[in-house]
Amino acid sequence: MAFQLLLNFMIAFLWMFLHNDWTGPRFVIGFLLGILILLGMRRFWPRLYLGKVWAIIKLILLLLRELVVSSYVVVKAVLRPELNIRPAILKYTTELKSDWEVATLITMLCLTPGSVVLEVSDDNRTLYIHAMDVDDPAQFRANIRDTFERAILEVTR
Repeated sequence: MAFQLLLNFMIAFLWMFLHNDWTGPRFVIGFLLGILILLGMRRFWPRLYLGKVWAIIKLILLLLRELVVSSYVVVKAVLRPELNIRPAILKYTTELKSDWEVATLITMLCLTPGSVVLEVSDDNRTLYIHAMDVDDPAQFRANIRDTFERAILEVTR
């Protein structure tokens, strides 16, 4: 994937060199031309690097959305006259394998208000999470698996 990106940049700079025009629009045209050339040579690579780039963008947008939603929920809970929350400490078993994947999941969980990872098992498979307000623990686990974990897997695999 890194080779494809490097090749795309080389095509863009070659396009600028051939036209003797070192401006941004000429670079963009060369970059888009490089994408078309890479698409034409797709049989040599099973996956184009743009799929990973799109997965990273989706992961960042997911994190931003969860930050906004969970911040709203926490502020709403704090500003209520009576504190009506159900805190819980949950055991969550993850399907992620590498240290980077688990660290990314932990970071995303800790960044979203209302939850924090307390402990990680020695094998990096079990997380103990403190959540501020949990109605259904199974639903909370499924939400983590269906949002954060799936998005991380799209980026890494």
